[in-house]
Amino acid sequence: MRTTGVKRAFRYRFYPSDAQAAELSRTFGCVRKVYNLALAARTEAWARQVRVNYNQTSAMLTGWKKTEELAYLNDVSSVPLQQALRHLQVAFTNFFGKRARYPRFKSRKKSRRSAEYTASAFRFRDGELTLAKMAEPLDIVWSRPLPQGAVPSTVSVSQDAAGRWYVSLLCEDPCVQPLPATDAAIGIDAGLDHLLTLSTGEKISNPRHERRDRARLAKAQRRLARKAKGDGANRAKARLKVARVCARIADRRRDHLHKL
Repeated sequence: MRTTGVKRAFRYRFYPSDAQAAELSRTFGCVRKVYNLALAARTEAWARQVRVNYNQTSAMLTGWKKTEELAYLNDVSSVPLQQALRHLQVAFTNFFGKRARYPRFKSRKKSRRSAEYTASAFRFRDGELTLAKMAEPLDIVWSRPLPQGAVPSTVSVSQDAAGRWYVSLLCEDPCVQPLPATDAAIGIDAGLDHLLTLSTGEKISNPRHERRDRARLAKAQRRLARKAKGDGANRAKARLKVARVCARIADRRRDHLHKL
């Protein structure tokens, strides 16, 4: 059977140095700022029944960088900022195509902390990944190998609510076998008693650690519920604990599914 190449994302944990973490945090903040500024500009134009496209917001970005108030945008790589504008363009395209809601502003506390780098803003050599504005490669835990000879076309860096760092490398995988065409469809339902229940009647049981993890989650949620909203530091610690347990459950479920 003939093989065909498809794009696949390979996600790994990594542990940044203090300097790298500070650089990425600045980049996340600048990405969010540029996205919100561009969304505000496009929303204002939309109210005047004028459409603004990616090229126009890119020109706006150049102007913002020249102002004293936003000069700090020059301190990070320009590629993630341009990618933020491209993502906003996709969001508007989906909105105008009636496939999604109107784009929303990114919140400092609630929105996903992430940045995307294209090939011009990173170096991947001898199994080491170095991002723009960084002198040293990222300390990545290579939990599974990349396809032989694969070269990332895009790299996304993110930090979850539990403070863990992830890097996702988009590569072409030439070893994917196309499946035979079929008209059959199977429904899948995720539940508590079983990990998955198929419409065929087959049930996939939860891994052994699932019950213990859910007990930890319930305990962490009860502790969070007892914290008063004005109790900033303690409530923040309790929220972080819940986020870490949730992330642990999600990671273990993902690993369990990969082994099936």
